[in-house]
Amino acid sequence: MSSGRKSEGAGCIPWWGFSPALDLLSLGPVGSEEEIKVLLVGSGDPRHVLKTIAGLQEKRLHVYMIESCMELVARQLLLLFIALIPQEIMGISEKTEVFLEVFGNCEIRSQTEEIVQQAASQLHLFVTETIETSPHDCFNTTHLKFKERDELAKIFKSWTSSSSSQHPAPVSMSKAWDYRVRQHLGARYDSREGCFDWDLHMKLHKKGCGVINKRQYERWRERGLAFEMREGVCQIPNPTLLSSRVFSRTGDSVAYRGYWGDIVSSPYLSFGIETDDMSLMRTQNGKHIKTAQDISFANVRGLFQTLSSRRRNLSNSEPEKEKEKSSMQTGLKSLRIKDLMHLNGVSLTFLPLESVHKLPDKQKYSRFFNFIYFSVSCLHQLGPMMGQIAAPDALLVMELAKYILDLNKEQEAGFAKKGASLALDAGFEARHDGSSDDVHAIFVQQKK
Repeated sequence: MSSGRKSEGAGCIPWWGFSPALDLLSLGPVGSEEEIKVLLVGSGDPRHVLKTIAGLQEKRLHVYMIESCMELVARQLLLLFIALIPQEIMGISEKTEVFLEVFGNCEIRSQTEEIVQQAASQLHLFVTETIETSPHDCFNTTHLKFKERDELAKIFKSWTSSSSSQHPAPVSMSKAWDYRVRQHLGARYDSREGCFDWDLHMKLHKKGCGVINKRQYERWRERGLAFEMREGVCQIPNPTLLSSRVFSRTGDSVAYRGYWGDIVSSPYLSFGIETDDMSLMRTQNGKHIKTAQDISFANVRGLFQTLSSRRRNLSNSEPEKEKEKSSMQTGLKSLRIKDLMHLNGVSLTFLPLESVHKLPDKQKYSRFFNFIYFSVSCLHQLGPMMGQIAAPDALLVMELAKYILDLNKEQEAGFAKKGASLALDAGFEARHDGSSDDVHAIFVQQKK
């Protein structure tokens, strides 16, 4: 296998994003169109989707998503499944815990494993049975290629298997995590606590993430556990954070199953470093009272409450009490995709993996998207033809490399400069109204 490199900290698969959740519509303007169309390229998790839905007013929203591998598509679908479980089947507090546990912990509780298995089982049926029309507006996978759907089905099938003493998990998550830490730190491994402390205080805290708690961050760096749960012990491998990576060994390509995501920046970035509730950011004697875990729970809980308020009744003729009684009898074990919460005016569509460069060739997407978002891991896919799929007055939003901790300031600046150059080639120019910052760069179409 390849020897460790300093740049390995971010990993090769973005299980979570390297920026806080963003309400894209708040960047405006949204124009006069009844339906706002958003393209997310490589967002890695559903944070922007959830935050944008929360800010949605009277207009309809259709989000199109492109990821870099099918493991990410599968994980997005699973997290959306959890987010849309009706409140009468799983309370918002419990749902928040389960969501964050699956989202940011390499090992999960037995009760959470059961939920993952049940959701994966339903998603497997959904992917294999849905060909032309999706039974749910937020789970449209009909645009994926047949081989991609087959791969999705295999992934979901693998998540339905229990791990026990008789049937151990095929990969030891603790060993997979420790391998990555050793690979990243090399000779510094024996003094890793000092390395963790340096990355926290001299990098994350210097970048404005002082709310990330030392004990919680070091626990995550050591074991891959970002969120503590109130009940139960996290000791079962989280299958949604496992993937294969191909290495060259003695001239042959060999795929190794393991954990290949971020081990430095942390899952706290997505939901835990910003909040609209300033009471959560209070400090005492120069230290934050609340932690990034507390803020993550508060933010995700608030987003889930917003989802419940947007819930759509599918049948006006069926009394609400009867619907709740029916849902409770259904239970989580037999909860199907069509039984999940349907959201007023919200649609999500997953596009094929290699479709970014093909969209400009399709008439349907000509001057189509009002917002186009590229993550730091997929910025290289921003080609010169992207301007053709942008609607009039569309915004291009680019995630920058601020929270890629292995980069120095010069490399960060170089990344931003390269991004601006790619945007210029695609027909966009920087928006000079103060909306851009060192986390996201925002571009508008060039005036002709």
